[in-house]
Amino acid sequence: MLHDRSQFGHKDQKENVLTGLRIKQVDRDSVRQRPESSTQTDDRANRSRSAASMFNILHLAALSVLAGTATTQTQNQTQTQNQTQTQTQTQIFTGSAELNITSCPITYFGQKYDKIYVGFNDSIFTVCSNGQYESGIKNDCILISAGAADRGTLDINHQDITTGSGLHKMLQNLKHAGKCFNVQTTQLGNFEPQAVLGIKTFPGYTASHLEADVQVNGLTVFKQRFPTNQTRSGLFTDISGCRHSGVVYKTNTTVRDPSSCSTVSCDPSGVAAVSGCDPMETCNGNGSCIISNNVCTVIGSTVVGFAGQVQAVPDRCGYTLFKSTSIPGFQVVGVFQERRRKDVSFLKRVILQLDTAGAQISLEQGSRALLDTRELRLNTTAMVVHGWELTKDQTGVTAKMSASNFTVSVHFDGSITHIHLTGPNGQDAHGFCGNSSRTVREEKVSTHSVSGCDKQYNEAADPTINCKASTDWCNLLKQAPFTACSMQHDPEPFIAACTQTLCKYPEGDGLKCQFLEAYARTCSLSNITVEEWKSETRCSAFYQGFCQDTFCSDHEFCGQKNNGGTGCVCRAMFASKYNSTGSFGEPMVFEQNAAKLTMAKCLLENKGIDFSVLHLNDEACKGEMDNETHMVTFGFDRTKTCGAVILANNSQILYKNTIVNRNSSMYGIINRQDSVHLDFSCLYDQPDIRTFTFTLKDSSVTQQITSGRWIYNLTMKAYKDPSSKEALQQ
Repeated sequence: MLHDRSQFGHKDQKENVLTGLRIKQVDRDSVRQRPESSTQTDDRANRSRSAASMFNILHLAALSVLAGTATTQTQNQTQTQNQTQTQTQTQIFTGSAELNITSCPITYFGQKYDKIYVGFNDSIFTVCSNGQYESGIKNDCILISAGAADRGTLDINHQDITTGSGLHKMLQNLKHAGKCFNVQTTQLGNFEPQAVLGIKTFPGYTASHLEADVQVNGLTVFKQRFPTNQTRSGLFTDISGCRHSGVVYKTNTTVRDPSSCSTVSCDPSGVAAVSGCDPMETCNGNGSCIISNNVCTVIGSTVVGFAGQVQAVPDRCGYTLFKSTSIPGFQVVGVFQERRRKDVSFLKRVILQLDTAGAQISLEQGSRALLDTRELRLNTTAMVVHGWELTKDQTGVTAKMSASNFTVSVHFDGSITHIHLTGPNGQDAHGFCGNSSRTVREEKVSTHSVSGCDKQYNEAADPTINCKASTDWCNLLKQAPFTACSMQHDPEPFIAACTQTLCKYPEGDGLKCQFLEAYARTCSLSNITVEEWKSETRCSAFYQGFCQDTFCSDHEFCGQKNNGGTGCVCRAMFASKYNSTGSFGEPMVFEQNAAKLTMAKCLLENKGIDFSVLHLNDEACKGEMDNETHMVTFGFDRTKTCGAVILANNSQILYKNTIVNRNSSMYGIINRQDSVHLDFSCLYDQPDIRTFTFTLKDSSVTQQITSGRWIYNLTMKAYKDPSSKEALQQ
């Protein structure tokens, strides 16, 4: 409450019966220390009674109304005191001050404040929430015209003002119970999300009217003028309102913004309700919601859906990523498989299942595309296949189709896929990318899931991984230049996917940069360019064209090899079959007088062995690689021994050969490759030679006889004489 300078000094407790406060104001011109007569005292009291009421009865009148009555008569004071006197906190100020109202915070247009800044001069009293009032500065303030004052008092009275009170009857929109009141010349009432302003003036206020200017962010929300003949009786006004995205709204109003397709409704209680486009929609600027720039990203074993939801892929099976009833018989399937660890899966291929055409288009590693089993030769010029436009560039392969007034495109670079939807609203999306309520098991596509793919593994932690460093790296997505995109695409799902993967999986194969690339490309599909992110993160351009045109077999993936180059690397489950025995491939096979040894190219390269420089004892006999399986086979037979050494005794024949690498010194080459010396041999049992006599009734016969692992031909002829000189004719 403010004290007017025009008042005489006085000492009066009677007017403070409701608050129990003693407010003293001393005349600045003189201080009387001599005893006063009762007449003088009464006269002084009578002269100052109205002045004292200006800052005391204001509080009394307010509490009387809150208690459910409008009277301020003396006989009601004691009863009102009993009803309303509760915990009271008093703060006195003589100029500009910061006041703590933590025990009675005020909600002002949707924003709750626990401190206020007050100030006054000869013409205005200000109450602000973000610092002292300054003209032209953004602030939330109430400006009230006032008379000259030299001090003020803030009282915080805690009391429950139940709904149905006199104040609630006066302000019909007031729906919540009051908890407490702040009193400083005026009252600010806390009614949960609502607030009220109480005003009362006294005879010392000589202006014809009082003006209250309610401001938010330095701008007037509304301004009210009250005649003095009303304010002398005391009045209340509702200053409730809503605030959304920095914009304020009056209670009981609804505002629609076509530019954002949003509707903000501020109900009578001061609570804002916002409606707008669905999570998969954006506003076209003229009031219509459209499916625009909705991107689903698959990176590692994580799917970040159109609405930003995250789905983890638990195994190595095929799952529905996207399908829509707007394209009958169509779905996008992602097939996952492990790489260096059995317990972390990555996208192996993306399949466009075209049931109505009885076909499927597979987007593979190395920017390859297959129509069923036939490889398609793609380039930057679109090839149309069953209505899909297929193109290939240095970033990967893209499939695009328009249907039902919207467009879907699928891009796959061998590790990351982006599914991009554009078009009007009303399109439904299912699968991991959409808003499906189906379980992971229900999204599994059996026709693209091999037996046992759902078996889960739990391998030992990799001691070389620094999870804190990985987390710091992933959090780069919160920093510039990626912040240019954060309003359109929340980086948190990408950060979570990045952290979960890099804290478990080694960071090779460009994986660190792939997570940043996934987010940057998601942004670019929304027409937001993340400038210079590769140079600032030292990812450079190595990722551009990473593994481009590199074909790997089913048991391989394209990654960084031990020698630092890029190529096909063994998958963990395939390699584990041979690592335990230290072998490079399958056991030797002997058949049809031939010996064959088959080894995996990726296993050899993992040990730093280049299969192309390997040969048998005869340097002309090199390994032959199957272009589909990348298995390397060495072999020889009895007609092409390849330098095999033949050893024999009375019962066995041994064919022995050796796989070695080329003697580089003979060609003037110095390399760091270890020497290779792999012996393998074939052992045959010799058949016994038997002599016997029998009678034939037939001509000569030739027949193949098999004895154990040794295969040979036996020729029998019949002779007329014991000396075997004249053969029988047929």
